Amino acid sequence: MAARIARPRRSFIFTPGLRPDMFPKALASGADIVCVELEDGIAPKDKAEARKKALALFETPQADDGVDRIVRINSMRERFGIEDVNAILSTNTPPPALMMPKVRTPDEVVILDQLLSEAGHTTRLHVIIETNEGLEAAFEIARSSDRIDAMFFGGVDMAAELRCQNNFQSLIYARSRVVHASAAAGLDVIDVPFLDLDDPDGMRKEAELVRELGFAGKGSVHPKQIAKLNEIFTPTDAQISTVRRVISEFEKADTGLVVIDGKLIEKPVLREMLRIVAIADRLEA
Repeated sequence: MAARIARPRRSFIFTPGLRPDMFPKALASGADIVCVELEDGIAPKDKAEARKKALALFETPQADDGVDRIVRINSMRERFGIEDVNAILSTNTPPPALMMPKVRTPDEVVILDQLLSEAGHTTRLHVIIETNEGLEAAFEIARSSDRIDAMFFGGVDMAAELRCQNNFQSLIYARSRVVHASAAAGLDVIDVPFLDLDDPDGMRKEAELVRELGFAGKGSVHPKQIAKLNEIFTPTDAQISTVRRVISEFEKADTGLVVIDGKLIEKPVLREMLRIVAIADRLEA
């Protein structure tokens, strides 16, 4: 099974499983993650057709273009989710990654991991925390499988469960818990899309706020949001230059701390700095 690779996950966009013709357009949108939708965006009567069309997309080799390709299955606690998993286990060309919605306990992830291993699939996993129960178990969920690359914060469902407004201030505790869980497991953490297309300033502000909390990226509901999200979550040239300098100083000093421009910097910060450099290198490539 492939190891986790540091890569840009600044933005993502959904594309409907029922519309395979939209998949290439989504891949060309500039988003770092393209997710083929089988869950909330598909009516129950269309689930089987969407599943068949979505899995057919991966029967041909995918380009190595740096875009994460994911299929969002239905919850494993529901019949449609079980049918999604059975279809994926039966194919010889599974999607590179699956997004698991409404995860409540680590057991769900462990079971899917084991089933994928039995099938010989190297499929990666992305987990959405969007329920109260899932939020309580987020730390254990994040560490439940080496297949997990990222955790997503599902703010719409979470706000409904918490009976609060779907805004940054009301959900700051929930967001922070997901960041904490993700960081402890070395995962990327991605924020919920901003739903108001007519408020680009509001989207920018929320994206900047979640970036400061530790989020690596944020979802989009329309391609016109992607460029701004990519800009917000891309390290600046000045940041990258500073990070490279710090890493170089640590390599030369071979100690647990260095002093740069009068500031004391301890070695634990290197993990995040190395991740920033790896992402910057991939973006340059």
